[in-house]
Amino acid sequence: MKRFIKNFINGILTIVPIILVIYVIYKTFMFLDGILGNLLKPYFKDDYIPGIGLLTTIVLITALGWMSTQFITGSIIKIIDRLLEKIPIVKTVYSVIKDTVGSFLGDKKSFSKVVLVTLPGTEIKSMGFITTENLDSFYSPLKDHAAVYIPQTFQVAGFTFLIPKEQVEVIDIPPEEAMKFILSGGMTSANSSKTARETGGRNRASLVD
Repeated sequence: MKRFIKNFINGILTIVPIILVIYVIYKTFMFLDGILGNLLKPYFKDDYIPGIGLLTTIVLITALGWMSTQFITGSIIKIIDRLLEKIPIVKTVYSVIKDTVGSFLGDKKSFSKVVLVTLPGTEIKSMGFITTENLDSFYSPLKDHAAVYIPQTFQVAGFTFLIPKEQVEVIDIPPEEAMKFILSGGMTSANSSKTARETGGRNRASLVD
């Protein structure tokens, strides 16, 4: 009986992650394909092939990216950008989305520096990511602080703390490994240790060094 239970648990550990990954990929594919796919289906009728909507979306995004680098079309896009940034309420939503997307895909990516911060009055440390080092333009009294985003375990949500730079310790850990470590509640620590050995350990530094 114990052998059966052990094999059953091993089966769960093996198949559940695979099923969940396939499910997430499938749902993501269907969502992206449906963005333009639902508009194209009436024209294709019964000949619609799953993936045409996704392919069309990719082509349009690429075309818009190319157009944004051209003088005339780029100028039009900049005008639209300025208009959206001036409309009340809309400008807030637009700027948040624009800055968030830019932080992941832009030239100056956020979440590229992994840091440790010590909780006030304790020796407990928490791991997070630098999102902004220069807060002077946001609020001048915070010029010596940095914005640190700390994700919550098993969630996408998290907290943003404004911490004095001398209290922020930058550590040499790949952001992907740090994110897995945090989101899993530390359960990926074995894999993180292996990565540390392969990369030659951790180099620590303060933001003010």
